Amino acid sequence: MKLHEEIGGRLRDFIEAQVMFFVATAPSGADGHVNVSPKGMTGTFVVLDAHRVAYLDYHGSGAETIAHLRDNGRITIMFCAFQGPPNIVRLYGRGTFVAVDDPACADLLALFPDPPDLHGLRAVITVDVHRISDSCGYAVPLMAYEGDRDLLVRAHSRRTGADLVEYRATRNAASIDGLPTFS
Repeated sequence: MKLHEEIGGRLRDFIEAQVMFFVATAPSGADGHVNVSPKGMTGTFVVLDAHRVAYLDYHGSGAETIAHLRDNGRITIMFCAFQGPPNIVRLYGRGTFVAVDDPACADLLALFPDPPDLHGLRAVITVDVHRISDSCGYAVPLMAYEGDRDLLVRAHSRRTGADLVEYRATRNAASIDGLPTFS
């Protein structure tokens, strides 16, 4: 394992080339579920500077990440090389979220040069990164990228803005451990 001072150069190039990443969060205390979520879709992740990243968070079956960030802010993002030389990069940090209905969300969205359809967007997650490491990734399998799935965008296109507000209020109101998500 190697520690890095910042996200720059080849490390930044590696991160920006990945089409998939994983987000891990956990509630405070000994109880509760650790959550790991796969993320993807071209245009949904940006490196903002040497110690700050952001990604677009779309409506989904749960809202554990947002609930955990409200609870304690701890977050780890992991990238794996599924093609080319083996590598795993982890970004450890403190995360926050800005909900899509917050006026500050528009400023954050401007930082994403080519996002996919934003209709189903739930929030923008930002992470202040305090630890950056990489490791070998020798056991990560080689897999070929065929393209983004469009199912999430298509599913949300069938919902109105009011439907998405209702979705957040009913299906994304709390984590599986009962922690609140949106206020």
